[in-house]
Amino acid sequence: MLRKLSAEVFGTFCLMFAGTGAIVINDVSGGSITHVGIALVFGLVVMAMIHAIGDVSGAHMNPAVTVGMWVAKRLPAAIVVPYVLAQLAGGFAASGLLRLLFPEHPTLGSTLPAGSDWQSFVLEVVLTWILMVVVLRVSSGPKERGMFAGITVGSVIAVEAMFAGPICGASMNPARSITPAVTSGNVDSLWVYIAAPLVGSLLAVATFPLLRDHDGEDL
Repeated sequence: MLRKLSAEVFGTFCLMFAGTGAIVINDVSGGSITHVGIALVFGLVVMAMIHAIGDVSGAHMNPAVTVGMWVAKRLPAAIVVPYVLAQLAGGFAASGLLRLLFPEHPTLGSTLPAGSDWQSFVLEVVLTWILMVVVLRVSSGPKERGMFAGITVGSVIAVEAMFAGPICGASMNPARSITPAVTSGNVDSLWVYIAAPLVGSLLAVATFPLLRDHDGEDL
């Protein structure tokens, strides 16, 4: 268990330090990374972490993924809370370090709605639904599929961040949103980024059977 939890702490720390760090550094450097660059950083770091720790903990790095895996009966109930706490610990460590490095930055890469909370809520539900369906697909079926899981999941995150990031932040991950928001004090719309990914993940678990044939095998 300790090995799995350590992997989740490390993976989430790397995700947050690279991803939200890219947002912060883009702000303080006058946009040198660009929005596309930030989206690619998120996708690439997820891809790297899946390959690095996927065989240890599953490389969830996301409470919505952990809850979805549990509801889909792919994860024992006893590990859900420890996984979520480990993910939050990794996220807070990254956000805390970024606060030390950039003490004047106002958001530390928090996800904030550009429009209404409900607009971002719907976007986050749909984005997480798509992401979780992909996660469920690449984590089942032929064993060889695992070789491409990192590339596939990382690509989905990068694409979703590219097109939806300017409006909702494309979080899809409560830990990704909670830790910089709490650290920087930007908590007004935090409910969106806790509730919507969980709803999207559960929606994915409910609709995933439609992508399987009558014998329960992947199409």
